[in-house]
Amino acid sequence: MEKVDRTHWERAELFEFFSAVSHPFYSVTFRVDVTNLYRYVKERHLSFYYAMGYLVTDAVNSVKNFRYAIRDGGVWLLDERIPSLTDLKPGSEQFHIVTLPKVGGIAEFCASAQTRSAAQKTLLDQDEENDNLIYISCTPWFDLTGCTNERDFDRDDNIPRITWGRYGEENGRKKLGMSVEVNHRFIDGLHLGKFYEKLQADIDAL
Repeated sequence: MEKVDRTHWERAELFEFFSAVSHPFYSVTFRVDVTNLYRYVKERHLSFYYAMGYLVTDAVNSVKNFRYAIRDGGVWLLDERIPSLTDLKPGSEQFHIVTLPKVGGIAEFCASAQTRSAAQKTLLDQDEENDNLIYISCTPWFDLTGCTNERDFDRDDNIPRITWGRYGEENGRKKLGMSVEVNHRFIDGLHLGKFYEKLQADIDAL
């Protein structure tokens, strides 16, 4: 983690511009082709949800602007963000929030997430909570075409909120809608485009 010198920061003017906005948050929704990911997890008996969480985390961390955070009034560049996933309890309509670092490959992460989720007895493990997270969720019951998120209003909040819906068939390909909610003080459409390109490229390379 390093502190950003705002006097020489290339984003300083945009940061100040959007800092004057009363609500600097916005979200976009776009389609992701998950055909290769679907095949990959089915062949290896892995969780589609956890595997997508792994790839989303890689894509987020590949874009510098997603890793900015404000601490004690200063702007910092985090080394990485950590996935924090909502997860349904087996046989229940209640969920809990599972937070763990992304380590190893996809299969290793899926196994670690499943073990952590099964062992967790509370809604949230506060020991893992910080401002270096990615809030990840899924709505597999319907096609996602847009999404907003609950929050305590804090203009300094730069935790990405990423949600995807049910995948469906389009011309023989499996595609889903993905929503990404971010803070415009740090992240523009260009950076969302880089995130999407990285995520899609990684899925296509499986």
